[in-house]
Amino acid sequence: MSETPEGMDPEVVALASKLFDLARQGDAGTLAAYVDAGAPVDLANEQGHTLVMLAAYHGHTDAVTALLARGADADRPNDRGQTPLAGAVFKGEEAVIRALLAGGADPEAGAPSAVDTARMFGKTDLLELFQNR
Repeated sequence: MSETPEGMDPEVVALASKLFDLARQGDAGTLAAYVDAGAPVDLANEQGHTLVMLAAYHGHTDAVTALLARGADADRPNDRGQTPLAGAVFKGEEAVIRALLAGGADPEAGAPSAVDTARMFGKTDLLELFQNR
């Protein structure tokens, strides 16, 4: 048996790794199928990045929407206090930003928050969007 994080079952670690890759790749259908079959929708990796965080950061609106529809926490921060919305603002992913807001994301959540990130990068259009929601 190979060494795995915290003595976890290697098959569980492999499945989790596959789910994180699916989120990064934006495979909404396969992610949804795994969650529907019982995979934790808020599964997080060793940095605290959830599936929705990874999908958001990589610009995959359909995957973000599918995960949020299945109960993913739109505001769950990673280990550095960053939320999926702040990550999407940082990456300039407008469609993802809108999907997260529609899914209940709070622009003031996290540190730095999405509002802080928009201010930092001079994204006045996003600041207006956050104020008008």
